[in-house]
Amino acid sequence: MCAWRRESAIMPVKTEADGSPIQNRRSFLEVWAVLGSALIGSLLAVPLIRFAVFPLLHRTTELKSSPLGALSEFSSITEPVMRTIQIEQVDGWRKAISEKAVYITKDRQGQLRVLTSVCPHLGCTVPWNKERMQFVCPCHGGTYMPDGGYISGPALRGMDTLETSVEDGQLMVRFQYFRQLVSDKEVIG
Repeated sequence: MCAWRRESAIMPVKTEADGSPIQNRRSFLEVWAVLGSALIGSLLAVPLIRFAVFPLLHRTTELKSSPLGALSEFSSITEPVMRTIQIEQVDGWRKAISEKAVYITKDRQGQLRVLTSVCPHLGCTVPWNKERMQFVCPCHGGTYMPDGGYISGPALRGMDTLETSVEDGQLMVRFQYFRQLVSDKEVIG
């Protein structure tokens, strides 16, 4: 091995007539091996980059409206009626289906309102208390009127209303999440 190195160091480099060195087979294969490796590496990197960037570029699906029941069911209600709706949300690679409780009630003018059962203080589920005729938060004692208005407790605002619509005689609701611990209703998702 040492003798071969000594001989290659002594042998002169072969050159063309114009003085440029002759490309030998080894350097040709080295160039193609480097180019091939770079090509294969870049092809393998494309799915990884797409996987990492896709959730950033792909919009979260809009929440669809969920049916609550026929509009005629709620025309004569005297106290809030609870309904459970299913929400399907796709966020990047994750698909989640969750159930949320909402209350259908009437405001002071007799118009239907749909309230989220999430407390605007810290996010507890607020049930309707039939005996007291109020919504009472079990976590910190916040109380709310039948139409969701604030009565007392640590919350800074009343219960949050949701967007409603009527489609083919069905009352539809679009569920949203709101920021807690603030006095103004602010949508966060």
